[in-house]
Amino acid sequence: MSRDPGAPGAATTETARRDLEAWKGSFPSDPFEADGPLRRILAERLPAPRLAALEDRAGRFARSVVADIAPAVRRYEQPAHLPELTRWDAVGRRVENVELDPAYHEAGAAVWASGLVAMSAEPGRAVEQATLLYLLSLEGEAGQACPATCTIGLARALRRAAGASVRDRFLPALVDTDGGRAQRGAQFLTEVQGGSDVGANACTAEPADDGTYRVSGEKWFCSVADADQFLLTARAPGGPPGTRGLGCFVVPRLVDGAPNGFALRRLKEKLGTRGLASGEIDFDGAAAWPIGPIEDGFRTAVGVVLNTSRWLTAIGATGMMRRAVLDATCYAAHRRAFGRPINEFPAVQATLAAMRARWQGALHLCFELTELEDRIDAGTAGESDRLLHRFLVNAAKYATSTAATGVVRDGIEVLGGNGTIEDFSVLPRLYRDAIVYESWEGTHNVLVAQVLNDLRRLPILDALEGRAAELAARGPAGLGAALDDVLVGLQRATEDADFGAWHFRAVLDRVALVLEVGLLAGHDEAAAEFLYHDRLDRGYVAADDPGFSGRVAAVLAG
Repeated sequence: MSRDPGAPGAATTETARRDLEAWKGSFPSDPFEADGPLRRILAERLPAPRLAALEDRAGRFARSVVADIAPAVRRYEQPAHLPELTRWDAVGRRVENVELDPAYHEAGAAVWASGLVAMSAEPGRAVEQATLLYLLSLEGEAGQACPATCTIGLARALRRAAGASVRDRFLPALVDTDGGRAQRGAQFLTEVQGGSDVGANACTAEPADDGTYRVSGEKWFCSVADADQFLLTARAPGGPPGTRGLGCFVVPRLVDGAPNGFALRRLKEKLGTRGLASGEIDFDGAAAWPIGPIEDGFRTAVGVVLNTSRWLTAIGATGMMRRAVLDATCYAAHRRAFGRPINEFPAVQATLAAMRARWQGALHLCFELTELEDRIDAGTAGESDRLLHRFLVNAAKYATSTAATGVVRDGIEVLGGNGTIEDFSVLPRLYRDAIVYESWEGTHNVLVAQVLNDLRRLPILDALEGRAAELAARGPAGLGAALDDVLVGLQRATEDADFGAWHFRAVLDRVALVLEVGLLAGHDEAAAEFLYHDRLDRGYVAADDPGFSGRVAAVLAG
């Protein structure tokens, strides 16, 4: 029986659908232009000519993310279009291929055309690369952020560590802007018996007469299993145990048109990043070229490749936060309940303000790290820069990936039941991706332990204290006292092994927040104040603050 168009509720139903359509249509066609906090950061940190060139590039890519990449991702992230393993061709030849939906290649071509990866050929383009990856991450990992990141890491390793013949053989194909012609890179470090304990790795590399090596063994977690070049670690004969005995190698997928001594055992079914092919791979005499001296292999794998991935994973997590803030804020403005838009309800406003403050804090922390990455890659970094980078590359990845999961979850809450529907909103996919990001390039506890070990071995604390004090001086009242508190915790953790083992993670949480609040204070005082009270001020109780509603309003107005 059809409803009478004039019956009670009919107009309300149509109004609700129009509201949802208006929300869908409110997403900016150029999300770079719409991102004031990002643009202010870039304007502060880049000289005018470099800024103008980046703004033009970022605007074009941001529009492509909306118009080209997003529709493609929606297709190939569906279960019927996920990567498939094809081990043999129609006439029985072993091919070890990963079959990907045509839309995947269309999105990849747009990513590579942006120059995100190609800029790896030039030293000191980290700010540009971070900006582009952040914009791509408005769609989550999208099956493309990891390949781009891994390719950037491999290209940097070849440029900075490889001998000339190896560099010239493998680098040019990685930094081509033609998506159909360019080669993708991957990094395979993890083995089943070790996980984050890379020193337990057992893959071997036997030297050949021609100066190459033959790699054999199993790699347990191989993301970008469809890559054209694999970076991996393996043990050469006679080397010491642990990480010091690991060499760093590049292994081409094909030699003379055939699979190069490897077999894809299976593809993994993951919670998130599902458009990305991850697998388990066995190597049996694969031809491999060393990236620099064998004895420097682990230093290259961590200092260049893993650090690149940790930096860009932090950037990607922050991009997902931006998308959650954008979608939730716009939805709340259009969605009506109980006769008014839901952004008029105080509880929704408080959630949106907290999301916005956390995203902006992470954004500023990531670009503090990015500026250090830029100097190191350009060869202009001083010793203090290198020490701060050593701290931030691990701390920022830990802090931002933790925050991203919470911010995206809050965005889903604002959308309510609609926020859980895969074809209604991007947020369910972002939530799954964010959880995977938490484990990439080291779990939280591994990264926290690395930061603590670095603080004990290196004079990081002096460099960190100097920068943090500079930031605290411009932050909200009370930030200086919070800094003093975390410095005591840092010092105690470095001196008291038992305290560090049990409590350093909580100390590091607060260190990251001090830096975020101090950095944010120079750009958005209201957001800095809110983040300080919400996350850092132990004595603050929102219910006892008569100005709380004003704080929320000021953050949202920003």
